[in-house]
Amino acid sequence: MENEVVLLDTWPSMFGMRARIALAEKGANYEYKEQDLWSKSCLLLQYIDEIWNDKFPIMPSDPYERAQVRFWVDFIDQKYNNTWMKLWLSEGEEHETCKKELISNLKQLEDILGEKAFYGGDTFGFLDICLITFYSWFYTFENYGNFKMEAECPKLMAWAKRCMQRDTVSKSLVDDKKVYDYVVQAIKNAFGK
Repeated sequence: MENEVVLLDTWPSMFGMRARIALAEKGANYEYKEQDLWSKSCLLLQYIDEIWNDKFPIMPSDPYERAQVRFWVDFIDQKYNNTWMKLWLSEGEEHETCKKELISNLKQLEDILGEKAFYGGDTFGFLDICLITFYSWFYTFENYGNFKMEAECPKLMAWAKRCMQRDTVSKSLVDDKKVYDYVVQAIKNAFGK
């Protein structure tokens, strides 16, 4: 199976980073293929946790806990993808509203984390994988939002630093300054800003 895995990705994609971390946690080899976001390939997704079910479980075994994880992953995907795009493209009062919404959403995730090491308690899992990929984008959030993550969300930043101690995470995430440069150029190309 390992020789058959092809990861279709674009380097700054949070979703691609999720797959890279999950594959690394499973110890799976894969072929990386850079994709154009505007002209996507029709190859099917790989179901990492089901294929490599004998190594490092990513999802909780308890159905209720799995449902909770899926809820929070959906929350992250829905809230952040909408909010950060508005943050980058807005100005004035709308910009401040978007910034407050982003920080509020981040604080909700801090509340869910509580005093646990990871969102799965002592175990690094699916929710951790899905959220840590935003770490590469925090610098961009800070610059466009004119705030500091460490000051606004210290528990979340401490969690992110714990996650970054995992080789599977630190080797899978992309450089935050490159992401910022990418976003600046993408906005300039798309909107002339």
